[in-house]
Amino acid sequence: MAVTVKECLELQLLEVEMLLSMFPKRGEFSLDADAVPSIQRYLRNADGALPPQLEYRITLDVGEPKVKVELQVLLPHMYPQVAPQLFARSDALHRQQQLQLNTHLMSHISSLDSGDLCVCEAVQWVKDNTLPFLDSCKASSECASEEVRVKEMLHRMWIYSHHIYRQELRKKIFDCAKKLNLTGFCLTGKPGVICVEGLRENCEEFWRVIRYPNWKHISCKHVENIETEGSIDNLRLFHSFQDLQFQAHGDYGLRNDYHMDLGQFLEFLKQHQSGHIFQILFGVEGKLSDN
Repeated sequence: MAVTVKECLELQLLEVEMLLSMFPKRGEFSLDADAVPSIQRYLRNADGALPPQLEYRITLDVGEPKVKVELQVLLPHMYPQVAPQLFARSDALHRQQQLQLNTHLMSHISSLDSGDLCVCEAVQWVKDNTLPFLDSCKASSECASEEVRVKEMLHRMWIYSHHIYRQELRKKIFDCAKKLNLTGFCLTGKPGVICVEGLRENCEEFWRVIRYPNWKHISCKHVENIETEGSIDNLRLFHSFQDLQFQAHGDYGLRNDYHMDLGQFLEFLKQHQSGHIFQILFGVEGKLSDN
């Protein structure tokens, strides 16, 4: 004899009563206030339209310390003759672990006898089987954190310009370096040299900003990448972003066309373990005077 929708809905209400007795505390069992009354009205007058499908949420505490896992339940009108729609979710689970948990849950439910109420069984299964997925999620998060630490990398860019004079340009350089948490220096005059060090994406953003819209006679001469398991701050050669100016030679007229004392600049580089950069920037080996 075929089972009717009315019989299935009566069984659904019986199961709701059982669940309410199992989860009496506020917030443990949640369903729309009109959900049960609408089914009861239909059962009194089965000639009317079908009520909305019964939908509710059960919040479970799993493991120590307690982790909240929510089981979302949607019952087709012919449940338990057909399988319910179940979905377990938790903020403590990554998407992949959540997907695996629900795949195993539905596999278990499909193995049960057709026609039997199974939400209570699903609740018990979630209680008994969620913990390994939480442990797996925690382990993968720790591994990911370790991997991030291993791959922490300092990026250092050495930038050469024919000259750097204009006040508004220098302000742009310093403001951008500060905003992006970059250390290094700007050597003002002719030639102009900029060094920035920090996170790669920040250095590349600095390079993009200062070149825009069209700074002629500027190039990135050299890039250094240094990997560390700790903080990149331990690898910085400079503790701030400095305004670097040395004694100048030449005409101080309107053109401000003067050259910086590159001997002093070489000495500065060597003081910061960067003497080798001089040849990269200027194409000649730097030599300090005997004075």
